[in-house]
Amino acid sequence: MRGKDVLNDGLGRIAENVSAVLDGLGPAELNRAPARGANTIAWLVWHLTRVQDAQVADVAGTEEVWRSGGWFERFGLDLPAEHTGYGHTPADVARVVVDDVSLLQGYYDATHAVSRDFIESLSDSDLDRVVDAHWDPPVTLGVRLVSIIDDDAQHIGQAAYLRGLFA
Repeated sequence: MRGKDVLNDGLGRIAENVSAVLDGLGPAELNRAPARGANTIAWLVWHLTRVQDAQVADVAGTEEVWRSGGWFERFGLDLPAEHTGYGHTPADVARVVVDDVSLLQGYYDATHAVSRDFIESLSDSDLDRVVDAHWDPPVTLGVRLVSIIDDDAQHIGQAAYLRGLFA
């Protein structure tokens, strides 16, 4: 098995879990927080998608799907286009309100397709390319992609937990 096969399998599992979490949810479940100031399913799925989108675009040298696909305009959030959710305050989290589950699913699907295609274009030697020399050891493309999958897995697990609370 090649490195890109492992990475695409990991991303595929995230995609399956995103679909399972979002399936059949309405605005009340998407935007409900378990406590004041806590994350919602909408925010968690939006955030994990924004992070994947921004980080893959960065290492691929492409524009984010968020902008190129018109998702920023479709979501109409009261947040700057460059926000991914990192450093969000509870007030910022509350600005991520989604009334149509298909919007979240569509943005995730578009981001997943671009991520999958980028990974499919890689060779094993590409995964050794340093993408961030500010760390010791420097971060390679392979490590960055694993980090994206790990972050997404944690957030979709949190969203699945919230879905279970609200079911």
